[in-house]
Amino acid sequence: MLQCRPAQEFSFGPRALKEALVSSDPTLRRLYASAFTPAERLFLAEAYNPQRTLFCTLLIHTAFDWLLSRPEAPEDFQTFHASLPPRRQSPARKHIYLQPIDLSEGPAGGALLEYLRDCTEAFFLGLQVRCLPSVAAASIRCSSRPSQDSDRLQLHTDGILSFLKSSKPGDALCVLGLTLSDLYPCEAWSFTFGKFLPGHEVGVCSFARFSGELLQPGPGASEAAAVQAAADGPETPVQDPGRTLCFSALGLAQCCKVTCHELCHLLGLGSCRWLGCIMQGALSLEEALRRPLDLCPICLRKLQHVLGFKLIDRYKRLYAWTRAGSRPDADAGAPSASDETPPCSADSGLSCDSGSEPLTPDTWSHTFSAGPEPEPEEGLGSPAAPDSPPGCGPAVDAIREHGRWLERCIRALEREAFTLCPRHHLRLLSPLVF
Repeated sequence: MLQCRPAQEFSFGPRALKEALVSSDPTLRRLYASAFTPAERLFLAEAYNPQRTLFCTLLIHTAFDWLLSRPEAPEDFQTFHASLPPRRQSPARKHIYLQPIDLSEGPAGGALLEYLRDCTEAFFLGLQVRCLPSVAAASIRCSSRPSQDSDRLQLHTDGILSFLKSSKPGDALCVLGLTLSDLYPCEAWSFTFGKFLPGHEVGVCSFARFSGELLQPGPGASEAAAVQAAADGPETPVQDPGRTLCFSALGLAQCCKVTCHELCHLLGLGSCRWLGCIMQGALSLEEALRRPLDLCPICLRKLQHVLGFKLIDRYKRLYAWTRAGSRPDADAGAPSASDETPPCSADSGLSCDSGSEPLTPDTWSHTFSAGPEPEPEEGLGSPAAPDSPPGCGPAVDAIREHGRWLERCIRALEREAFTLCPRHHLRLLSPLVF
């Protein structure tokens, strides 16, 4: 029987996290003070609070996790801000366009697109999201190949990105292609969840790995029964030419994650290595499942700088989305046409041996060595505790669990506003009313 090993922390100290959020540059510090209310700043300070309860420290599960396999300098707000001038968009461009590729425009496909549109309009508060008519992959003339781990056909990302670049609407802030087909970025990679074209505000993401039997946990996952229950729940069948994919509630949550992740890249945000965040990379399905459905405080400041929203307004809009019951109608027990085995990226690796000390960014390269046993995927299947930050243990219904986390964020912002301004009405402490 395989022995489960605990995940290891990948953590920055409070000073580094505060500098990443607020910056050491006097101009950016003043910008921070003017952009956020005292209550918002107190909320964002959770980033560097060692006793944080709303946000999660990053965890390393295997020596082949994205954090270790793709070492790079973390992007703080100052670095992000310095890279903005060439990315800055015209104020008239306020539309995100979603471009379906080989995605049926029938009732199920339309419902999925509407679900994603509602999610992204709440996530990117202040922007309008429009869905373009679906196009056939054959008309794009992109390369393809048989999948390395199934009998599916994979599409090469570069041809799709070239098509999106050439057909981008004039009022588009960015365009994201959505496909049910599996994607690969180069011959050496077995698959990718998505890719974007820097400087051109176009990207593409795939939902193929989030459907039916592909969404089963690996054999080393701990408490896999809960994830199994989520994946086996009522499913939404969505068709592309010659294929039907079925999405459970868990799968739909992953579709939302990858869509918002790629759109954040298109708006200028880089990958995140600070705290649990939707902007972490993922080299395997297990890593994608562990990603939370929202931003850490540092990346939240980046997005707020681009869009200018109030934090509580955005959280309330996202909360309303989780409560709207807008999940596409599902045919209970609808079978999936997928019969492939659980996928594994060529870069996802097998396992790791680790010591008992917390792993820090300064010591990661000296800590892990490959081992022969599969690493357990802690938290994948167990419902999160009531006070768990997102990504620390996803619940069976990830969207409902995310709604509970959003409610806690809203209450924190309202409570802090009341604490800082005691003359405010007591309704700030009353139950949420939208």
